[in-house]
Amino acid sequence: MGKQFATRAENYSEWYNHLVEKADLAEHSAVKGCMVIKPYGYSIWEKMQQALDQMFKDTGHENAYFPLFIPKSFFSKEASHVQGFAKECAVVTHYRLKTAPDGSIVVDPEAKLSEELIVRPTSETIIWSTYKGWIQSYRDLPLLINQWANVVRWEMRTRLFLRTAEFLWQEGHTAHATAEEAVEETTRMLDVYADFAENWMAVPVIKGRKTANERFAGALDTYCIEAMMQDGKALQAGTSHFLGQNFAKAFDVKFTNKEGKLDYVWATSWGVSTRLMGALVMAHSDDQGLVLPPKLAPYQVVIIPIYKGLEELEKINAKVEEIRKSLIKKGIRVKYDNRDTQRPGWKFAEYEFKGVPVRIAIGPRDLESGTVEVARRDTKEKEVLQMVDLDNKIAHLLENIQDNLFKKALSFREQNISRVDTYAEFKKVLTEKSGFVMAHWDGTPESEERIKQETKATIRCIPLKQEEADKKPGVCIYSGKPSEQRVVFALSY
Repeated sequence: MGKQFATRAENYSEWYNHLVEKADLAEHSAVKGCMVIKPYGYSIWEKMQQALDQMFKDTGHENAYFPLFIPKSFFSKEASHVQGFAKECAVVTHYRLKTAPDGSIVVDPEAKLSEELIVRPTSETIIWSTYKGWIQSYRDLPLLINQWANVVRWEMRTRLFLRTAEFLWQEGHTAHATAEEAVEETTRMLDVYADFAENWMAVPVIKGRKTANERFAGALDTYCIEAMMQDGKALQAGTSHFLGQNFAKAFDVKFTNKEGKLDYVWATSWGVSTRLMGALVMAHSDDQGLVLPPKLAPYQVVIIPIYKGLEELEKINAKVEEIRKSLIKKGIRVKYDNRDTQRPGWKFAEYEFKGVPVRIAIGPRDLESGTVEVARRDTKEKEVLQMVDLDNKIAHLLENIQDNLFKKALSFREQNISRVDTYAEFKKVLTEKSGFVMAHWDGTPESEERIKQETKATIRCIPLKQEEADKKPGVCIYSGKPSEQRVVFALSY
């Protein structure tokens, strides 16, 4: 699998698309705007699901499932929510087809729904209509529910994983007795997302709050984690929303508090999606293909035999079975590829392109010397290791690769954060360097919108933690008005 596609430097978008398709992660579907997630890609998503699902359960959440279809009237109950999603909604109007006299299939006009249904773009409305029947007293709170589901947001300018009309995600929806508890939940789940991004995906993130312009439709506050891709653009990798009492009031969800008084509950919602797959590809991969962090790789080790003839292969098979079993006992995911339909060189290139963290090659000479050749995908380094204690050596190597990928991505981000004090500097950095730009902003939607229109850069977040220099007051790069602190600007996906 030689280099037959654009490099990151030549055409980042083409490089990304080629990688996703040729590494068997996903492909475009016959349905415009939708994708097929292939087994190799879905295996990575499953690893993400499993890790996140356990983190949700460890913080007291339970899984449930709610309908795909939402009555249109539900959306009109929360005005800002419907405005935020109106342009992306798919609407079901009929429930039956029939055969026309010419043999074609048409919609039966007599099967019109009495109320149109929205294919869920997000589930706040259907869930809060359900919670009304679940919550009566403070004893019913907090209610901590998560849902793994698909959603539809009608996108026609698509890019696999990053922007498709249908995508997979999880959405948490919680109810609380007080505002303080709801805010605590919102930030707790943001921390869970940051933990997952950094310790599983090996992607460093900045935690922050969104501006009023960028908030989730219907939220009082939106928190996010922002990651930098290798082209310097930002990717929003997860969001957590403090919804206040907006949805409780819209759906009349009240509870009797400890003082015996009726009050509306306080709400949160939070989610991550298959966008994380795009982030994983763009944060680590290189011009030779995917680079996967060991914790999320479908298989962490691939073993490839080098042999001539069946007799040599049988001897190698016997030794590899010992190695394979010892690695599995260590909890390491391992694949042995002893197919005779492809040559070893082809297999080396294939697994390098698919980002398998560690490759072990073993031949007759290795059997004699009690060694194997081990190659790591992240640095391309090779070394010969003794078979003795190989399971521990490989386990340590996988930990090292995971750590190295995070440190490399963190170093890249640090090198590509710029601090500017003038609008001229701001535009120059965006044009010549890209990356994250730390700059002062006066806090007004007007300045934020003007900057976006003129440069396409958006405020990614107001960081929750800042270096001391960035906390100091200054003047807005656009208006010259006072500014409390620097915020993160970037071009984004």
